[in-house]
Amino acid sequence: MHQLSPQQIQAIQDGLGRAQALINAGQSQPAEVICRRILADFPDEPNALHMLGLMSYNAGDPDKAISYLRQACQSPMASALYFSNLTEMLRQRGRLAEAEQYGRKAVQIDPKMIGAWNNLGIVLQESGQLEESRECLEKVVHLDRDNAEAHNNLANTFKRLGNIAKAEKHWKRALALRPYYAETYSNLANLFNEQGQYEKALESGQRAIDLNPLLFDAYINLAAAESSRWRYKEALSWLDLLIAISPENAMAHSTRAVTLKELDRLDEALADAELAMSILPENAEVQCAYGTIQLHLGEFNKAITHFDKALTYPSAIRERILLGRATAFVENGESEDALKQFDSILVEFPTSVGALYSRADLVKFKADDPALRKMQDLIRPNAIQSDNDRMSLHFALGKAFLDMGQSDNAFRHLNDGNRMKRALIQYDANATSQWLASLSQAMTADILKKFKGQGDPSKMPIFVIGMPRSGTTLIEQILSSHPDIHGAGELKFLSRIIEENGGMPGGIKDVLPEKLRAMAGGYIAKVAPLSHGKLYVVDKMPANFMHAGLIHMMLPNAKIIHSRRDPVDTCLSCYSKLFGGEQSFTYNQAELGQFHRDYQKLMAHWRAILPSSNFLEVDYEQVVEDIETQARRMLDFIGVPWNSDCLAFYETKRPVRTASVNQVRKPVYKSSAGRWRVHEKNLKPLLSALQLLS
Repeated sequence: MHQLSPQQIQAIQDGLGRAQALINAGQSQPAEVICRRILADFPDEPNALHMLGLMSYNAGDPDKAISYLRQACQSPMASALYFSNLTEMLRQRGRLAEAEQYGRKAVQIDPKMIGAWNNLGIVLQESGQLEESRECLEKVVHLDRDNAEAHNNLANTFKRLGNIAKAEKHWKRALALRPYYAETYSNLANLFNEQGQYEKALESGQRAIDLNPLLFDAYINLAAAESSRWRYKEALSWLDLLIAISPENAMAHSTRAVTLKELDRLDEALADAELAMSILPENAEVQCAYGTIQLHLGEFNKAITHFDKALTYPSAIRERILLGRATAFVENGESEDALKQFDSILVEFPTSVGALYSRADLVKFKADDPALRKMQDLIRPNAIQSDNDRMSLHFALGKAFLDMGQSDNAFRHLNDGNRMKRALIQYDANATSQWLASLSQAMTADILKKFKGQGDPSKMPIFVIGMPRSGTTLIEQILSSHPDIHGAGELKFLSRIIEENGGMPGGIKDVLPEKLRAMAGGYIAKVAPLSHGKLYVVDKMPANFMHAGLIHMMLPNAKIIHSRRDPVDTCLSCYSKLFGGEQSFTYNQAELGQFHRDYQKLMAHWRAILPSSNFLEVDYEQVVEDIETQARRMLDFIGVPWNSDCLAFYETKRPVRTASVNQVRKPVYKSSAGRWRVHEKNLKPLLSALQLLS
């Protein structure tokens, strides 16, 4: 830019002054005209470019704003303010690497500029450079001790560093300075959610939105709190509200995609994930969510591609991405590669509870396993501050000591872990007993006779039902090794259709045949695309045992296989697992035993009224004792020819996402049968509830 005369400088200053006055009066359009006139005469004038950038940003065009500010920052006269504002705009667009460059330039130009240090600190926080973020934000607090925003941001960094005590101290200070600070309430919602305090999370998130209905993060935090307790429809409500306010919010769409995945609404999930990618492709969260959806669709290679892409962008979720990537290898049956990846994560993130917990299922522990010592160190008081992490460690240590035959140590951790989990969920054992009893009362032999032949004639579905950890995954894996059968995993379609139709079978006696056919047709429409061109699809949702009678009414030609296992072995296996899904009855021995007895009564009812041509019971113990006989028995029941591939089920490549994912990748082993007897003294509440104590 050539040297300006004093008169030209004065003219520019006068024009900018008028433009600013118009902006202050809410008249941005004439202000824009003045700025453009200045630029017509002086094309590189940085102040006019900066002002146009701010107006574009306020008008909802961040990309145009970024373009103007980039031009402004090219001027030798550009101030630190321009660089700092550009830093924040780039951060909001997910361009963290570029934002960091401009942020560092801002504090280099003006080391005393509080806003520049603040913006740089946030960028470093979101990039995962937490120690540098802490240094920047502590500098801000030092320069301005009564800056509520600085205390709030510093608290966020301390939380990500795992120092919850200091995080809470600074959030408390932020609220003391600004009692109605919506951002702090939103951040507290995020903290409470991670700690498993979901009611407090919802309360704080709602308070944040009441104070600032345009605080987008609060909606996502509320959705996360609902999803954490499996209330996915409620989570979707918050996300839909956010999208109505901000249709181009990539985080809202990617979060919605993952939520829809949990409801098996996979077409919608993919559409949302793709939309998020189109809005903000250079973002780790968006790429990670897209990879997660692809994995759930069975596209392992596509999933890995996007997890790898996510790792190329700066983010604070690198550990989570690496965990997702390693889990993909677990689900795909590549356990050795997965174990190497979990161990690699622990090199980079030595206190990664996620890696320790996940790798625990891949190994049989021995006393000299270094991971065992690491978990014992982390479980000590004050070593980690997340209740959810502590709970996960209790379950992992319980599994480790079970492996080593140390029953007392194992149950010390399992009891603590289950107690922590039980405190987080609402479950009424007596109400559940009444509900299960009502199913057999409503679905009688006379009802089945009345509606005989009224459903959809499709033979495609094969339902594998039973208690969790009773061998359902093993049976599905054996069946899906047959060339005519595809294992689709634990599908939620049936329960959703029942819920959408009034929660039957309470009112089943009054249902019209056409409604029954419509329900069945809706189910087939959901399942058919999952067949991969095969004749049969296995729906291995264990909880469908509740609906066996209704299944037969809806789909009279469908086959139902009930997987049975020794009650105590089943319950012990449940009690030793921290389930990813909703198994609320498993976290207390007495409640678990009560549920199993109620389940047995219901299964006895189905056994009495369902025809043997449609209902087959298979004992887990017999499968592991003589797999070929039981495999032949199941294939004969289904009506497909024998195929020896079913004996090598552990070699079948398909995604498996249940708690039994690692067991079905190995040949059958008999050591799990009757294993409860060595732990008998630690199972008294369970044995009493099962009425097995002498």
